[in-house]
Amino acid sequence: MLFRTSAIALPAALSIAAAPALAADADFSLTNESVKGQVNFFDVRSDIQAGAGYTYHEGSRHLINGEFHAQGQTALGNLPTTAGIGFRGLLWDDDDLDGGGVGIGGYATVNIPNVPGLSVGGSAHYAPSILSFGDSDAVTDIEARVSYRVIRNADVYAGYRYVNTDLDNSSADINLDEGVMAGMKIFF
Repeated sequence: MLFRTSAIALPAALSIAAAPALAADADFSLTNESVKGQVNFFDVRSDIQAGAGYTYHEGSRHLINGEFHAQGQTALGNLPTTAGIGFRGLLWDDDDLDGGGVGIGGYATVNIPNVPGLSVGGSAHYAPSILSFGDSDAVTDIEARVSYRVIRNADVYAGYRYVNTDLDNSSADINLDEGVMAGMKIFF
């Protein structure tokens, strides 16, 4: 029994200990009906960004996302900005229906110099019918947030998330995840 417990506990402990070496940040958020975890593998100084996430929505709906973006530093007006453009893939499963898509889009985070630690950000990705599959005819994924850096390696934020899919061969759609959210982002 001890060997069986150790055989499970040791790999789990090593995986948790190695997380900072494999990721640049971990992001956790809640809406009234969902919980999401996201890991991004490169920091804002990198020329690329890749990440993966999982969302559980009440009613046994599961969403898995993976993304890849070119990213860089720029400015909107005189405000320092990190922006990225690329792809976000989304797979979803909801009882009798499932589908997904590969959305094209991007994200931006604008730092507000007059209020150190404050930033405003958002992302938008759209997968048209040609890039959607399963029961999805199109997928829209939009998020907006206001963040505040509470300590050197952690942000807290509030915002709004909207993930929707049009259903194939139907005029109906499903809001896969939607609502006001709150969360935190931890930097390694």
